Amino acid sequence: MKIVLPLLALTAALSLGACNKRVEQYPVIKAPPATVTGEAVNCISTSSIQNTDVYDDYTIDFRMRDGTRYRNTLSNRCPSLGMERAFSYKSTLDRLCDTDSIQVIGGMGGTTCGLDTFVPVKLDR
Repeated sequence: MKIVLPLLALTAALSLGACNKRVEQYPVIKAPPATVTGEAVNCISTSSIQNTDVYDDYTIDFRMRDGTRYRNTLSNRCPSLGMERAFSYKSTLDRLCDTDSIQVIGGMGGTTCGLDTFVPVKLDR
């Protein structure tokens, strides 16, 4: 009996670890479907950003003052971004680029994540 309990605990721990990896392999994307309307750009003007929509740990839409919407789909998961839905960035120029990083703001914030290219999209209705 003394050997069985540690083996059961080890088996349970390994099973839970496998579950976590499986969840990470299949990320939950909550962004609404959208149609690409042009070529991706490396940078956008920060002074032209009207608002942002954070959908999940991978997807941010940047809504511009001229009505253009740029979708940035992060190549790596940004933990707690989808839950907090708030981030900050530092830019010395009037540009936010695919080489820049964002920092999640909030209770579990502080995570720094790299951006990707900005793809112009129109939401499918």
